[in-house]
Amino acid sequence: MKNFYRTLLSAAVVAGLAGAAGAAEVSGILMDKLCSATALKGGQDVAVKHARTCNLTPNCSKSGWGVYTADGKYIALDSAGNAMALKALQSSTKKDDMKVTVTGDVQGDTINVTDLKLAE
Repeated sequence: MKNFYRTLLSAAVVAGLAGAAGAAEVSGILMDKLCSATALKGGQDVAVKHARTCNLTPNCSKSGWGVYTADGKYIALDSAGNAMALKALQSSTKKDDMKVTVTGDVQGDTINVTDLKLAE
């Protein structure tokens, strides 16, 4: 678990540096925008416990998805990323701890997604 947090932190630092140059890889927990405020207040433990089924409820899925990073930020996915997230969540069998790696161009607090990989 320690290595996971170190990896997330390293990825967040790299993503922050790469964001200024264009393409970036962002790792963290995939979660819907509606519930992201809870994780932003409660931290990594809350994000990890966020249920896959919650992500798929009508109100939550309608809000779109993003990545909650190890440094406590929420980066929203663009429409292409939302489509990839929906497909990944629907095909996953995990209950929670929706670790994800997203590749794309970070623009402020949004990432224009070119690839999304959900860890199993």
